[in-house]
Amino acid sequence: MTSPVETPSTHFVPQDLPTSIQHYINGKFVDSVGGKTFDVLDPVSNTNYATAAAGQKEDIDLAVAAAREAFTNGPWPKMKPRERARVLNKIADAVEAQESRLAELETFDTGLPITQAKGQALRAAENFRFFADLIVAQFDDAMKVPGSQINYVNRKPIGVAGLITPWNTPFMLESWKLAPALATGNTVVLKPAEFTPLSASLWATIFKDAGLPDGVFNLVNGLGEEAGDALVKHPDVPLISFTGETTTGQTIFRNAAANLKGLSMELGGKSPCVVFADADLDAAIDSALFGVFSLNGERCTAGSRILVERAIYDEFCEKYAARAKNIVVGDPHDPKTEVGALVHPEHYEKVASYVEIGKSEGRLLAGGGRPENLPEGNYIAPTVFADVAPDARIFQEEIFGPVVAITPFDNDDEALALANNTKYGLAAYIWTQNLTRAHNFSQNVEAGMVWLNSHNVRDLRTPFGGVKASGLGHEGGYRSIDFYTDQQAVHITLGTVHTPKFGA
Repeated sequence: MTSPVETPSTHFVPQDLPTSIQHYINGKFVDSVGGKTFDVLDPVSNTNYATAAAGQKEDIDLAVAAAREAFTNGPWPKMKPRERARVLNKIADAVEAQESRLAELETFDTGLPITQAKGQALRAAENFRFFADLIVAQFDDAMKVPGSQINYVNRKPIGVAGLITPWNTPFMLESWKLAPALATGNTVVLKPAEFTPLSASLWATIFKDAGLPDGVFNLVNGLGEEAGDALVKHPDVPLISFTGETTTGQTIFRNAAANLKGLSMELGGKSPCVVFADADLDAAIDSALFGVFSLNGERCTAGSRILVERAIYDEFCEKYAARAKNIVVGDPHDPKTEVGALVHPEHYEKVASYVEIGKSEGRLLAGGGRPENLPEGNYIAPTVFADVAPDARIFQEEIFGPVVAITPFDNDDEALALANNTKYGLAAYIWTQNLTRAHNFSQNVEAGMVWLNSHNVRDLRTPFGGVKASGLGHEGGYRSIDFYTDQQAVHITLGTVHTPKFGA
């Protein structure tokens, strides 16, 4: 295990960083066919530390051809579930063994605080263990009519799955897709986010050492408009699983239509956190702070709209803002840091522009820009706006950074109307001690996932996904098995076949 070294700028850099990042196709690391590359920078110094191969259509074609060959003629789809499960568990062991190294790389590449990056490897490993267990325990339906017929479901892998992943917690989110796609016997082409390609390259060696056959896993780096677009349009890729921004999801939806691909898309969010007057206020504040400021606010399920009942509104705003001002912003490798650097200068500029917009749309209670002690890097102080109107841009639009809007409400009906008053519908957080209200509100809020008196603790057996502009379809548990497999109905007649004798 390597330890970080300190540069003269006091910015920690992991040892043995690659200076070039390649594709991985058919069991080999390769450059782009045309030699194209793009620069990769770290978000603290905003300097380039590596060049990555920039995949084009011809690179995607090679990766898909390798994956198709491995699916059609290779052993992986035909292996017994227990055999595939053994490989998945070896993958999980290898991921866990690299936890410290992976955390260093993720923190360096994404700007996430090291204490929050450290859990990502364990969660990634658990995804592989979970689906290893699930495919061994998997059973399918049989329907019988005694003496007449029996019908059973033959579940089988679909083919080459195209996986397009985001730049927030990239390694862990890649595992969400890789584990079920591989567990069910598919082969894959992974296109990781161009901002954060560093940790994705670890999968290749992990999979190879675990015994995954060549061609089953393929990795093509590159821009979404180039590599991602080619993957979505490729006729030999019947499945696309995408996590990312809503407008990109709409483009993928259009481009997948020509080949009628299966789609699973987890998109943007502007999730409400609703705090009623009877809530445990301290617990609600803890959760509402964590829900929007952890992971630098770069999380799809962030509770970035806080709706507070008027009877406790002033008290909530005062306590929440005081806590937000105390959040430690600093170098991601410092264990004391709670909010690190945003992933990229482009994203920093976007979030900073929303902070400026918010100053005319709400009452600034905390933050409001770059911390004075951090003149370089993509740092934004945790920013809190109160008295935000429902039609404000910072209320309606996904910011994806450490910025929160607080809005008061007077009764349950108004709270529900405010909660549902955006195009998004990914998550919702509800704080109340009233059991009847809790269930009624949960069932009527337009969100794919609801947490009552909790932050988003995830059970891998439950569906994950959103409604409205927040997504299409669900993954997680058996929903992932359903997405990555075809369910073929097989009919067997047990008695005499009575068929009308046309033309007899």
